[in-house]
Amino acid sequence: MGLNDTPVAQRLHIAFFGKRNAGKSSLVNAVTNQNLAIISDVKGTTTDPVYKTMELLPLGPVVIIDTAGIDDEGELGKLRVAKTKQVLNKTDIAILVAEKGRSLDKDETELLELIKSKNIPYIIAYNKADLTDSSKTLADNEITVSAKENININEFKDLIGKIKPQAKENPLVSDLIEKGDIIVLVCPIDAAAPKGRLILPQQQTIRDILDSGAINVVCRDTELADTLEKLNGKVKMVITDSQAFASVSKIVPEEIPLTSFSILMARYKGFLNTAAEGVKAIMKLEDGDKILISEGCTHHRQCEDIGSVKIPRLLKKVTGKNVEFVTTSGTEFPTDFSEYKLIIHCGGCMLSDREMQYRMKCAIDANIPFTNYGIALAFMTGILKRSVKPLGIEL
Repeated sequence: MGLNDTPVAQRLHIAFFGKRNAGKSSLVNAVTNQNLAIISDVKGTTTDPVYKTMELLPLGPVVIIDTAGIDDEGELGKLRVAKTKQVLNKTDIAILVAEKGRSLDKDETELLELIKSKNIPYIIAYNKADLTDSSKTLADNEITVSAKENININEFKDLIGKIKPQAKENPLVSDLIEKGDIIVLVCPIDAAAPKGRLILPQQQTIRDILDSGAINVVCRDTELADTLEKLNGKVKMVITDSQAFASVSKIVPEEIPLTSFSILMARYKGFLNTAAEGVKAIMKLEDGDKILISEGCTHHRQCEDIGSVKIPRLLKKVTGKNVEFVTTSGTEFPTDFSEYKLIIHCGGCMLSDREMQYRMKCAIDANIPFTNYGIALAFMTGILKRSVKPLGIEL
């Protein structure tokens, strides 16, 4: 996989914050050496956050985020400020752009405290250094720059590299297998499958298995029985799309470990235990309870969409309750959870670890059970215990 092919969720997210007309967009353009952001002397040129995936040396593949001013005004301005602060949930490095020669004001100080409370590494970049000769003493994570005159831009990028958080190496499946093991991956090809390619969790699992020196055998659910027969008991593990759990579990012998891509993603993103505990809330639901079903990506929903159709239908069937469902996708995620009795999230393959952890913690703080698609489907098809046992969880 080339750097340009690195999934968004695995890229370093660098977000630029500051007041209107502080020069955020100009600094973004100077750092990237591209005109990614519209710049103007008029305050509030940037409205909604602007995202750009790129490669930024010496950091490698990154997502650059340019945000609206934290001092935006009016009702629409308040909404823009709220969106700006939500960007922190996916930010790995925060850049606060301020003006050289003055102290941080109330808006900037409040944002900085919020950044610190979320344990996000940050840099204060004092812009417009060409307009003042202030001799302000700088901390190790502060720097003076001029986007207009290209002053200290390379030094600024070097500073970002120095505070870059160390990548977390959560295992996907590599620690569960050994070189030479045969792993069967079940990838149904139906109306919801993307044309001509595999979905990201399937691609990542295949690569992790290859890196381990193990052997991938990929088939559809319709060829699974024949595949297992031809492999003649040499299979170390079967990993399936969660939607095929019911049929696949009947085909795979009990002695062969079975799990799903979605469950592996919950492990990879660090919320498997929370999801396994949260799924128990399904059997405590009552008529009228409201359930949030959230996906990290946006896509055209098919007639048999897993989040909006399959899971709600199965959940009503299993519980016998007339519950209500609310669906969200992409960056859309509520801040008030008081109306929900359960949150069922996708595997989060398109979300950064930080944002996935943020969403989980929001649920925990609100005392709302939190689980994911794969865990929920395994629970409702009666094979949860079997599907998490290969991952070291005993229920």
